[in-house]
Amino acid sequence: MPGAAGEHPTAGAVITARGLVKRYGSLAALDGLSFTVSAGEIFGILGPNGAGKTTLVEILEGLTPVTGGTASVLGIEVTEQPQAVKARIGVQLQAASYHQYLTLREILDLFGSFYPRRADPVELLRRVHLEDRAESRMRTLSGGMRQRFSIVAALVNQPDLVFFDEPTAGLDPEARLDLWDIVRDVRAQGATVVLTTHYMEEAEALCDRVAFMNQGRMVALDTPQGLIRSLNAPYRLTLTTAHPLDEAEVRGIPGALEISQELTADGFVVRMRARSAPSVATALTTLAQRAGTDVIDLAVEPGTLEDVFLSVTGRRLSG
Repeated sequence: MPGAAGEHPTAGAVITARGLVKRYGSLAALDGLSFTVSAGEIFGILGPNGAGKTTLVEILEGLTPVTGGTASVLGIEVTEQPQAVKARIGVQLQAASYHQYLTLREILDLFGSFYPRRADPVELLRRVHLEDRAESRMRTLSGGMRQRFSIVAALVNQPDLVFFDEPTAGLDPEARLDLWDIVRDVRAQGATVVLTTHYMEEAEALCDRVAFMNQGRMVALDTPQGLIRSLNAPYRLTLTTAHPLDEAEVRGIPGALEISQELTADGFVVRMRARSAPSVATALTTLAQRAGTDVIDLAVEPGTLEDVFLSVTGRRLSG
């Protein structure tokens, strides 16, 4: 498995999965998953729809029985004692429904009453900048406020492990960055975090390690940078010039891949990918000088998790 060097030892693991299998008739939603999550990690799980992410998380949360294999969560065999696991974890769902006529404080008080230990509702609301809304009802909140509230609703029992399911889905960029800080704060307060997301930049920004799933299997697991390095993901180069470059000469640059040239409002733009950015960038600027045209801009971007995902699955995450 690409990135297997990023696997952590079982000792001290918050989650240990061993050969997890889940079948629905002839369909294998999970096909022999084994991995660990260490204490204090933000562990990301990414994959296209139908990859098995939801099934995996529901098994770890004690909501879905397994067909084969075992899973230990916080030292408890979740396949044997799901209720014991539920008392010590927090779960934030992408789509959650709360009583529209209760105040935020009342909802947190209600949820907290279900557990042997609970956090102070006002302190929870303060962590997501909603303390001034403690006496407000759910139906009065904006979408971003509801999303922030869904996070603290998962923290009422002071969990040791928190599952966040697409916590920033549908939010604008500013609200998304705000949620990132909140997720980091949850980890800083001592909890381990398992995060599912469709945003590659979110995984790169937040996760200590990332697992890619496809067709019920874990096809890559490592740190974000470890995955990018291990697969030698190509750089993206973009050159903008005042006049076009000779198409044949551009395509003749050694090591250049996926080349295109187009006229834009900024000038003539050449886009390409390359394993060796310095040599290709030098060749591009040399061609521009030879053509007697000004270089307006040259941008070099490293490979991304999206490149890695496409390489190991043959699909884009949105696909």
